[in-house]
Order: sequence, then structure tokens, then C-alpha cells
Amino acid sequence: MILSPFDQPGRFWRGNLHCHSTRSDGALPPDEVARRYRAAGYHFYCQSDHFMEEFGYPITDTTASRSADFTTILGAELHAPGLLNGEIWHILGVGLPVGFAPPMAEESGPDLARRAQAAGAFVAIAHPQWYGLTLEDARTLAFADAIEVYNHTCAVQADRPDGTYLLDQMLLDGLHLNAIATDDAHFRDQTHSNADAFGGWVMVRSETLTPDALLAALKAGRFYASQGPDLHHLEIADDQLIVECSAVDRVTLLGPRARAVTQSGTSMTRASLSVEGFRGDWLRVVVTDAAGKRAWSNPVRPA
Repeated sequence: MILSPFDQPGRFWRGNLHCHSTRSDGALPPDEVARRYRAAGYHFYCQSDHFMEEFGYPITDTTASRSADFTTILGAELHAPGLLNGEIWHILGVGLPVGFAPPMAEESGPDLARRAQAAGAFVAIAHPQWYGLTLEDARTLAFADAIEVYNHTCAVQADRPDGTYLLDQMLLDGLHLNAIATDDAHFRDQTHSNADAFGGWVMVRSETLTPDALLAALKAGRFYASQGPDLHHLEIADDQLIVECSAVDRVTLLGPRARAVTQSGTSMTRASLSVEGFRGDWLRVVVTDAAGKRAWSNPVRPA
């Protein structure tokens, strides 16, 4: 059984789903943000400025930056009060219409997220480790499409980039959310190793490079997340998970609670791991290269 998205037609397109411009608290105008992502080899990005009153509730229109080999998806980072830890919600809405209405009085984070989904957006829980999102609050967003398992700005500025613990807990609850990696770039300082751009992305499988096709693929889970390594093929055959990828030093198969199997080596491009003990439950794959950079598959539930 070839696992999704490797069983799907089309090719992989590299994109960033989370960044900010001068329309909110970023340092660069949207057209320059788009230019930089295109120059860095990306095929698409989503300009997700903060959807807040102080910035005029922007859904930044980036359609002028689209071309034959680069496109954009409209979106925003949505916010609402009411978290148990006293913070506000941070919810990524990728694929929002320009006319998406500001939050209504007393509208909760989950209600805002449901409205975004109803408007056609791919909804993700943003950087949960960074602001200490509790599992109790996260469960109220169980209908979300994904969780940021890696946020590059949170890595370089706060050492809190991770969302995998929350993802695993939600999966353990019987829920299904996918895994995205993002930049959350603000482009405030690109002169040193703490640059907050080009550190996390998604590879989306689609036949065409159009916003609608990419958004449909995201919603269908036809993608994987990465900081650097490429995943080429995932397949379950004869109780073995076959992983083909770019050169890595570690391939890890993860499941519920303490369930994990790892194969290590030098510059491996293929690994075979037993799925005995994972059947009937969820599993996901993480590959790690010699520089410590990872790629994450979406979770699957093998028969």
C-alpha cells in the first residue's frame, strides 16, 4: 500500500503557509515578501498577516505577485481571547476570501476557526509550544486541519518551535490532524544565523500550481512538512514500512505513547521498519539528516 501523498498524481510544490508583512507587524511590504520567497526557490506562499483591529483586519491581497511559476494563497493569522493560560488564540487560516469578516463580539477562537473553514480555509493550530497552548484548549479545535509541528521563528527567537507533542496527544484522543512546518517570518533581521525565513515549509502534491489546486491538496492531506530533507516514497508492504528519501542519518517510525522504531545510518536514502504493533492505530514518520534537520509525514492509520 503506497501511502498518501505518494500515491497521488502530480508533483510536489514547495510553499510557506505562515509569514507577516508591513500589513501587520512584519518589516517588508507584501510584494517584497513574495519576491524573496520566489527567489529562494519556493513555488507558493501564504501572506498570513495578523487579523487584528490594530492592523485593520487585513486579508492581504497578493494576487499581483502571481506568475506562471509562482503563486500565492490569501490568508491570515486569526486571534481571539479566552485561553485557559490567559493568552489569545493563534490560528492559521490559509485560503481566506478578501471579504472575510472581522471577529464578532464574544466570538471564540473555535467559532472563528469554524467560520474560516466554512469560508474555504485550511485551518491550523499555530506554534502551540511558543505560547503554552494547553491540551484542554486544543481539544476545542479538534476539527482543525493541522498543527504546526515546526515554526522557524519560534525556533530562532524563543527555542519553542515544536508541536509534535500536541499532535501526538490529539491523535491519541482518536482525532486526526496533519503536520505542517512554517516560517512565521517577520523579516526584521536577515543578517545573521537567527534569520526567521526559509527554515520550514510544506511540500504539496498537486497536478497544477494554482491556489485552488494547492488548497484542495492541503485540505486532503496531500503534503509533508520539512526543514530540509525530501521524502520520495512511503509504502507498507509485508509488514514493513518502506521509506525512500534524500540522504538522512535517522528514520523514525512513531505511534501512540512510547511506541517508536528507529533505523540509523550514514546518508541513508532507503529504510525498512516493521509496522508490527502499529496496525489498527496511527503512525507517522520523521527523517533526520546529518545537520539535524527533519521532515515529517502526516499521520496514517494502516489497516
